[in-house]
Amino acid sequence: MFGLLLAPVLGVVRLAELIHREAERQYRDPAAVMGALEAVDAARRNGELSETEAEQAERELLARLYPPRPAGSLLPPSHER
Repeated sequence: MFGLLLAPVLGVVRLAELIHREAERQYRDPAAVMGALEAVDAARRNGELSETEAEQAERELLARLYPPRPAGSLLPPSHER
């Protein structure tokens, strides 16, 4: 009985989980990060970004590919449970 009542809510939750996973995949896509790094480099060369701003942007973009590990961890985050 309760399963039928909760079915619409569970469906929305499942959809939200799928959307979140896909957004995460696109956010961490190496090709997208490389394109953004190239755009930062071009902006630096064109004088649109200072050296400090470009370095900060590069650090943030690289963190997409290599998220920080928990303290004391030797394994990449994808291998930890």
